[in-house]
Amino acid sequence: MRDLRAPLVCLIAALALSGCMGRTSPVAGDPAIDSMAYGQPAFAAPAPMAVAYADPAPAREAYNLGPGDRLRVVVYGQEGLTNSYAIDAAGAITMPLIGSVPARGRTPGGLAAEITARLRNGFIREPSVAVEIESYRPFFILGEVQAPGQYPYVPNMTVESAVAIAGGFSPRARRDEVTLTHTDASGAGRFVVPLGTPIGPGDTVFVGERWF
Repeated sequence: MRDLRAPLVCLIAALALSGCMGRTSPVAGDPAIDSMAYGQPAFAAPAPMAVAYADPAPAREAYNLGPGDRLRVVVYGQEGLTNSYAIDAAGAITMPLIGSVPARGRTPGGLAAEITARLRNGFIREPSVAVEIESYRPFFILGEVQAPGQYPYVPNMTVESAVAIAGGFSPRARRDEVTLTHTDASGAGRFVVPLGTPIGPGDTVFVGERWF
């Protein structure tokens, strides 16, 4: 019996091993097995990334030309036309060959396009024109300041810097807000504004009187 028992045990062990190898063994990373074991698939899609978009910078307002602005008009290759031109009270500049060109309300780029079109019409075959602002028209400050009047405009001015240029407030001035008259392509508007408000060429600042 002992001699038969040993081969029998070996045969049973061999059959057991062959049965185990015949079945598919769990493989690491199998989504079904991982889902049962860990509660979620091993290769679950990653969570969407949170993306923050910055607000677009506000567009700068195009500068509209007006009487009192002085321009540098460059016509490349044409020294006789390249010069400084002041916009007159009628809102125009006067150039050789093409005469009076309306400038009021135009942007520098728009004026350059108009000059180019006129020069191309019988004068220069392929003109190339650039218009730059050489100096801005003045701004005006009135009311309760030490020296009211008109002053040269400097880029990036505010109401507060305009008051400083005019010698500061008078003793009776209202110092928390002023009236600003601004004119652009859409027309003139009058606004009550704080001292930090930007002003533009041709604007009028009025400083009122306080009542106490």
